[in-house]
Amino acid sequence: MRAIEAKAFSGYGGLRQSELPKPQPTADRVLVRVTAAGVTPLEYTILSGGHPRATAPLVLGNEGAGVIEDAGDSGLAVGSRVMFTGPYGVGENGAWQDWLLVRPEHLALVPDAIDDVVAASLPAAYLTAQITLTQAGFAPGKTLLAPGIGGSVGNATYQLARAQGAGKVISTAGSAAKAARAREHGFDHVIDLTTEGLADGVRRITAGKGVDIVIDSIGGTVTSEALSSLGHGGVLTTLGYSAGRKTTIDVTDLIWKRARMTGFSLFAQSPTTIAAAWQDILSLIGNGSVKPIVERVYPLAEAGEALRHLIEDRPFGKVILTM
Repeated sequence: MRAIEAKAFSGYGGLRQSELPKPQPTADRVLVRVTAAGVTPLEYTILSGGHPRATAPLVLGNEGAGVIEDAGDSGLAVGSRVMFTGPYGVGENGAWQDWLLVRPEHLALVPDAIDDVVAASLPAAYLTAQITLTQAGFAPGKTLLAPGIGGSVGNATYQLARAQGAGKVISTAGSAAKAARAREHGFDHVIDLTTEGLADGVRRITAGKGVDIVIDSIGGTVTSEALSSLGHGGVLTTLGYSAGRKTTIDVTDLIWKRARMTGFSLFAQSPTTIAAAWQDILSLIGNGSVKPIVERVYPLAEAGEALRHLIEDRPFGKVILTM
């Protein structure tokens, strides 16, 4: 079968298309014929040698969608359409290949109204967004900051919070063009960082009150600016570092506001938590209040270019590989 392997963690040049044996069915795993797979910043972190659990050679791809060919002992029906995320492409081979053995608890059935490309765009970003909102104490009427409107987690968080009754949802754009694109999609409170600072923008939009919740998937200086944007008793969840792993914070943003800051890993969530999040997400997509955005689709053979496009061009929406 075809697979995109990182032969070495040396950047895009370390990727090669290989022919690997098709995985053999096992009782405790489900054999999925992969039809589409997501491209995420995690793959770039791994290719840059920045993930301690990953070792080369490794087939990348942390999320995907496909069709069950052998259900093992899962009780699922052969032929069912499914989507998944988990430790794939990190601690074991991932979704950038024609077949993958997936743990049953990592699978979710794909509704008929969602095609495989959209399904492959959902697991990592939308599960992360919904679970972090829940854990941060989100409730209707609360105000929220999710930086990075064009990124998968930022956009998913914005849409899910808005659909579930947020008082205001705020995001950011790194260029005037991306800010304009956000307005075209109906995202109202997007701060154009080329003309206004993040903290200044939040103060303007919230009339100086700050936000109740920050879901920060960006890292770097965005984290410290977002922390300063919290209101009294606010919560900041940090989960990504595309803009850098290090930042400097003003501890009084935590002390004086009685605020708190926490980290998040999707890998650490229980099957019960994942299942509850899927129920909420698919209901909102089904009724049309949330509309996932896929920016570009590449064939599997162009995985390296797809990842380069995601990291260097910073598109508005998800990048997907199809088999």
